[in-house]
Amino acid sequence: MFVARKLRESNVAEYLLYMWRTEDLLRAFGFDFDRFRREYLSQFSSLTEQQKEEQEKWYAELIDMMHRERVTAMGHLQICRNVIINLEELHERLMKSTKFPYYRQAYLSALPIIVELRQKNGQFGQPELETCFNALYGVMLLRLQQKPVTPETEQALKTISTFVGMLSDYYKKDKEEPLDLD
Repeated sequence: MFVARKLRESNVAEYLLYMWRTEDLLRAFGFDFDRFRREYLSQFSSLTEQQKEEQEKWYAELIDMMHRERVTAMGHLQICRNVIINLEELHERLMKSTKFPYYRQAYLSALPIIVELRQKNGQFGQPELETCFNALYGVMLLRLQQKPVTPETEQALKTISTFVGMLSDYYKKDKEEPLDLD
């Protein structure tokens, strides 16, 4: 919760990946909050009692939301989908502007990779940014499982990361003070 709050303000892309990982973590524990508290939350012993209560409440609310939104088996919470929507809207605005040529170039560099990923996964209708995040998340999971990542995948990931990182930076700037896109 504390990490999510900090990431939401500092790096929306990392926030989204963190939230996806949290959803999967809750799924892995079968939404059994007592087990989750005992086996996962117990490792955060440096927190104050108030922080522990806050943290437990946050995770319990996420579990409840996942049940209500019917994303217990797969899919993402609406709060996560809203982040993608907001990023897509900003992406469209940035692409229409002539003031961000480096962003446009980063997107155009990532576009062939996005198209290839969609073809491989058979998800042609998936939004481009969701394809990017799925790639980033997939490689993150491979690394957590200590599985190999090919040099080609590493290069593709670097290109996608550059694009998503720029978008995330512009998102933060736009939240702080609306970007001049005209």
